Amino acid sequence: MTIRIDRLITAGTFSLDGGTWDVENNVWIVGDDSEAIVIDAAHDAAAIGTALGGRTLRAIVCTHAHNDHIDAAPALADATGAPVLLHPDDLPLWRQTHPDRAPDGELADGQVLTVGGTALTVLHTPGHAPGAVCLYAPALATVFSGDTLFQGGPGATGRSFSHFPTIVGSIRDRLLTLPPETVVRTGHGDPTTIGDEAPHLAEWIRRGH
Repeated sequence: MTIRIDRLITAGTFSLDGGTWDVENNVWIVGDDSEAIVIDAAHDAAAIGTALGGRTLRAIVCTHAHNDHIDAAPALADATGAPVLLHPDDLPLWRQTHPDRAPDGELADGQVLTVGGTALTVLHTPGHAPGAVCLYAPALATVFSGDTLFQGGPGATGRSFSHFPTIVGSIRDRLLTLPPETVVRTGHGDPTTIGDEAPHLAEWIRRGH
């Protein structure tokens, strides 16, 4: 069966360090006609469940644990029986949103998740958050970047648990080494490509010093 990528946009709020902002998030659903994984269960478990269209949900993968990327994860897990997977370095952030419910499993650098016969490799890309990860699917010429890389630059690093030189290093060493035609499917906003973002690296490095 043919693998496909569906994008659902959900709306809610992002809260950290005493502030709250309205946001729209990309929820990525990767799978075939029978099974799928969800990347970042944001805001609306019911809408995500509807978008699955009856497919078996194999995993709920969290690119990081800011509340706007994980707030619907427990409800979606309860509704589907799918495990919530998170890199352990982001547990302090997770507990701010879900103090009484732990993730079901850990993500590790180099780990391979398979859905619909397609492999997605976990890339640990700290900086926006300590446990931030991206998922690289070479067969789909796609990397799901969470909030690590956007159209026009790195994710935000002005709040707790973030570090600008670290995110620049993650992008340089883990993402810009991917083929330039790789589509970057981001946590918010429109996709870009590795080739479009690579020329800006020197500028980002200067900003980091």
